Amino acid sequence: MCLARAAATATALVLFGGMALAEVESEDPIKLTLHDWTGQLITTNIMAAVLEEAGYNVELVQADYLAQFAGLETGDLHVAMEIWETTGREAMDAAVAKGGVVNMGETGMLAKEEWWYPLYMKEKCPGLPDWKALNDCAAAFATAETGAKGRYLGGPVTWGGFDEERIAALGLNYEVIHAGTDAAMFAELESAYQRKDPILLWVYAPHWAPQKYEGEWVEFPPYEAACYTDPAWGSNPTATHDCGKPFGPIWKVGWAGLPEKWPGADKAIRAFHIENDAMGAMIAKVDLDGQTVEDVVNEWMDANEATWSAWIAK
Repeated sequence: MCLARAAATATALVLFGGMALAEVESEDPIKLTLHDWTGQLITTNIMAAVLEEAGYNVELVQADYLAQFAGLETGDLHVAMEIWETTGREAMDAAVAKGGVVNMGETGMLAKEEWWYPLYMKEKCPGLPDWKALNDCAAAFATAETGAKGRYLGGPVTWGGFDEERIAALGLNYEVIHAGTDAAMFAELESAYQRKDPILLWVYAPHWAPQKYEGEWVEFPPYEAACYTDPAWGSNPTATHDCGKPFGPIWKVGWAGLPEKWPGADKAIRAFHIENDAMGAMIAKVDLDGQTVEDVVNEWMDANEATWSAWIAK
């Protein structure tokens, strides 16, 4: 499943454009995890292609976003390229605290994930984006599936996100309906937007959707760490999660044994850096223009040779 671009001898120093590459320390495969959204597939395949250019053996492994930490702790998995501050920070910090996982730094991308609605819905719910307006117009977002409750289209269950907890804590008259896949979620948005049908859903950045469609994120009480752990925090003294989602970096994490076994790969992964605009453009090429992930990754590799070759230089 790796995007193989070049073969290299595992033990010899390789010259790339006159630059000495780090020596490959082990022929064992470095296992990078794949998830179920386009941006993560692009990020991970870029990193795989860069490591392959340095001569490493790379294996891409499909893994659950949160459950993957068990494999990273044991060394059955080695690298996860996207842990979002918005949904994965708690699991990441817990795994790092156990000692089996290391935080390998920021990717350069900044995450925003929150409830989002098309701008045309403000005609039916003029109090938005204030979250307090949601119950006043729950009927505007209701469907036959949810009855009298408003419908919130959440991401796949494996993404986490605490939407059910937020609904309960804030007393919202809404039901979460989880999309089966990332693609299905945005296909439903496209369909609703074209017909100007009601829709309230999970939208995230970096992504093409906030750029393509006119809309707004719901403004919940600002996130603080205590909101997720201390019921006394916030408007509901008996429940946690009575706030919005955190905003912040997208992180890279790895098995704690990786720096010792593959120090050159460890250096390259820590050096990896891509920003939101570049990633959003690549996601759009796949999701909107119909290019394959492989083609988009190869385009990026060809256009950014000076950048990624520095990541693997000795």
